[in-house]
Amino acid sequence: MPKPNPYRPFTPDPEMLACCPEVTGNSINGLGEGDIRRPSMVWWAPNPDDIEFGDMQRWFYNHEPKDPVLMEHRARRAEILAAPLPDVAPEPAQRSPEDWTAALNQFIESGDCEMTGVTGMQPHWVFEHQETEFGTVIMLGVQHDYEELKHVPETRGGIEVTYQYCRAAEAAKKVAGWLRQQGWDADPVTGPMVGKILMIPPALECGFGELGKHGSLINKEFGSGFRLGAVLTDAPFAHTPKREFGVDGFCANCRICEDACPPFAISPDKQTVRGVDRWYVDFDKCIPFFAETSGCAICIAACPWTRPGVGMNLAAKLARRAAQQAG
Repeated sequence: MPKPNPYRPFTPDPEMLACCPEVTGNSINGLGEGDIRRPSMVWWAPNPDDIEFGDMQRWFYNHEPKDPVLMEHRARRAEILAAPLPDVAPEPAQRSPEDWTAALNQFIESGDCEMTGVTGMQPHWVFEHQETEFGTVIMLGVQHDYEELKHVPETRGGIEVTYQYCRAAEAAKKVAGWLRQQGWDADPVTGPMVGKILMIPPALECGFGELGKHGSLINKEFGSGFRLGAVLTDAPFAHTPKREFGVDGFCANCRICEDACPPFAISPDKQTVRGVDRWYVDFDKCIPFFAETSGCAICIAACPWTRPGVGMNLAAKLARRAAQQAG
């Protein structure tokens, strides 16, 4: 029996539902498919005409609150993305792979982001409508202010989400610009709009955390309260290791995000998506509430790992339990 939820029962706006295409978002995402394939664009299309859910995406934009601070952040993000990158210097700088990766710490120290990681590109991360020749993915994480994030899905929380997307975009542009000035070509990628690649899979591979039941990353340091940016390059970075600290088992026994999700979009069990058994959020149940609340984010704010100071303690507790069971 689900716990009481202030946003239930949820009845989608009929006007918004009229924008739904005949095809389901779950089928576009590859739910139930046994073979690995490249992802298809289903939402956050730079041009809504390119996707089946384009009319619903337009409805989302037309009905979001025109809060002046929210709009200011949106305009700022557009400026960041439109700013030109420097030319690639003619002579590429030479460093060891370890030194290249260590050099990313400058962007943490300067406050541009709170976490960095590096991994190799995998072809099935690239969207089917995109191509890239770059072989390395640099991931960047920017942490939410929990005291602001906890107000989602109200506008105050949405402002915080938009602000962190601005930071992620700016961090990606700065890292790409730095690399180009070092003589290495680089391509910044940032959400929420669809870019060249999926963001979560490379973040998993480079050590940002594990996939949670709510379909987002769970990180020891930040819980699920962070956003991602990425930079694609061929500069010879050393890869950072994958990290696992018990999230998978924890999520299997936790129902907090399930109970918090107004449209019951979060499943208690893993499902097969494009050839991988993993946690998956039902797109077709999620997106109506998401669209009506300008982005929702209830599940990441409700996740117990996201509360300040909780994640590291939880990870330590799970490590002790695993050691006891192994011994």
